[in-house]
Amino acid sequence: MAIQHEMRLRVRYSETDQMGVVHHASYLIYLEEGRTALMRDNLNLPYEEVERAGFAFAVRKLDVRYRQGAVYGDEIVVHTHIEGMRGASITYGYRLLRASDDALLITGSVETVCMSLETMGPASIPDHIREAVQTQLD
Repeated sequence: MAIQHEMRLRVRYSETDQMGVVHHASYLIYLEEGRTALMRDNLNLPYEEVERAGFAFAVRKLDVRYRQGAVYGDEIVVHTHIEGMRGASITYGYRLLRASDDALLITGSVETVCMSLETMGPASIPDHIREAVQTQLD
């Protein structure tokens, strides 16, 4: 398996429903946080630098399997890794666990497509990003 990135976060009240359970859409934010943290920490590519270079990565495909719920105050561990890369896309894999008991909360994957901010169309992944991602796949 590719090198994993791990980050921890605490469930905020605003991410829950009236019963204090994390709303399903909030998990998508956790995936985004995991992806951008992996880019910053493992690839040395803070997302703001990617954008300054004229690129962005838009979500093209999302697959999430909800297994258990988290509640307000839980600490969640977001495990993120790169599953693959193609000419214009990168796919990330995820496992989210509750820190207190290692319960598996969700598994999933997100395929992102490289976009030119100038044309707002798909673009080949720039060489410096491709090289950094490849180090995670080797």
